[in-house]
Amino acid sequence: MAEATKKTAVKKAAPKKAGAEKSGKKIKVTQVGSPIGRIDVQQATLIGLGLNKRHRSKVLEDTPAVRGMINVVKHLVVVEDAA
Repeated sequence: MAEATKKTAVKKAAPKKAGAEKSGKKIKVTQVGSPIGRIDVQQATLIGLGLNKRHRSKVLEDTPAVRGMINVVKHLVVVEDAA
C-alpha cells in the first residue's frame, strides 16, 4: 500500500519590527578629531554617522546601534543631548 504523505502545519513567526523601539530621544554628535591616520573601521564609522570633517555636527536618534558606532570613535567625537 502506498503511504500517504502527511503535511505538517508550519507555524510562521510574527514579522520582526524594522528597528528598535523609537524613544524619540535625540543626541547631537560633533566630530572634533581628524580621521587622517586612523584605521579604516574608524573612518567608515564616521561616514556611517554622517560626519566627514571636523567641527561638523549631526543630530541622530539615540539607539543602541548609534551608541555602538559612537563607542568605536569616542575619541574623535563629542556627544550631547539635542534640544
